Amino acid sequence: MPLYAADYDYDLPEELIAQQPVERRDDSRLMMLVGNRDPTHHRFVDLPKLLREGDVLVANDTRVIPARIRGVKRDGGARVEALLLADLGEGRWTALAKPGRRLHVGSYIDFRGGVRGEVLAKLGDGQLVLELSSDKPLLEILDEFGEAPLPPYIRRPHGADATDSRRYQTIYARRPGSIAAPTAGLHFTPGLITRLQGLGLHWLTITLHVGFGTFAPLPEDDLSAHHLHSERYSIGKKTARLINEARLAGRRIIAVGTTTARVLETLADERGLIRHGAGETELFIHPPYRFRAVDGLITNFHLPRSSLLMLVAAFAGRERILTAYREAVAHRYRFYSYGDAMLLLPLG
Repeated sequence: MPLYAADYDYDLPEELIAQQPVERRDDSRLMMLVGNRDPTHHRFVDLPKLLREGDVLVANDTRVIPARIRGVKRDGGARVEALLLADLGEGRWTALAKPGRRLHVGSYIDFRGGVRGEVLAKLGDGQLVLELSSDKPLLEILDEFGEAPLPPYIRRPHGADATDSRRYQTIYARRPGSIAAPTAGLHFTPGLITRLQGLGLHWLTITLHVGFGTFAPLPEDDLSAHHLHSERYSIGKKTARLINEARLAGRRIIAVGTTTARVLETLADERGLIRHGAGETELFIHPPYRFRAVDGLITNFHLPRSSLLMLVAAFAGRERILTAYREAVAHRYRFYSYGDAMLLLPLG
C-alpha cells in the first residue's frame, strides 16, 4: 500500500512545543498506553511502578557532540554558522551551513577556537563537505567553543546556553558521535535507574549515533521504498547475550527511544534474537511492521509527518497513536525534545 507522510499529521498548538526542560528530569509527565486500553497519565518518576520485575530496559548511550560552530568567511568576513553532521575521516565532515548561498567550493572559513575550514563540495539539501584543520584535536575544540546542536523548534536567538549543554544530554551518555539527543533518555536520573535496578529490572546500553536522517524532512510522495540516511550503531557481545537470554526466558525488552528500537530491530532475526557487532542502519520502520526484538517502547512526542512518529505508529497502530496525540494536546502535554514522554506496552 502507498505510504504518505501526510497521513501522520496532527494539529499542535505552538505553545505546547517545550522550549525548556523541566527542572528535574524525571518530573516530566508520562502517558501510558497498554494494548487497546484508554491512556493513563503519570509522572516519569513513577516508571518503576509501571514496569515489572525482569523487564530489560535498553538505552542508547551515544553522546551529543557540541557540533554547532560559528565563524566568519575569510573573503569578506560574512558570519557563518555550521552544523557538523558526519565525520567522513581525514578531517572531512558533511555539514549544514548558513548562509549556504554565500559559500562556494573553495570558500575558506575561520571558525572559533582556531578551526580552519574549506568548502570541498556542495551536496544539495543545504549540505556541503567541509575540510577542517586545527592545532588541537577537533573534539577538544568543540567541547570549548562548540554549541549544543538544538533542533530549530527550540528557539535560542543567541545560541544554546549553559543549561542546554547540560540538559540536552542523557546522564548515561558515553560515546561521542551524535548531532541530536536520544530524547527518551533525557528523563532518566541516576536515582531512577538505581530504583529500577533495585526492583529487579535490568539496564543495558547500545549505541546509535543520531545523524541528519533522524530529523530530515520526509518527501511528500509515496514513501514505500524510502530509505533513511544511514546511522552508525554498535552493540557489545555481552549486551546481545543478555538481551537474548531475556528473550528466551520470556522477559520483556523495553527500548528506551526510537533509536534503540531501530538498532534492535536491525539486528534481530525472526525469533527476535539479536547479533552483536557494529555497522550502519537505514531501517525505516513504519506501518505495517512486525516488531521482533522490542516488546515495549519509551518515547517522546514527535513531530508530525516524521519518521519517528511513523515508527511509534508501527508499534501501537496509526489511529491509536494519533488519538493519543490528540489526548496529549487536550491534557496540555509538552512536545518534542524537551517535552514529556509515552510508555507503550503490550497487554499481558
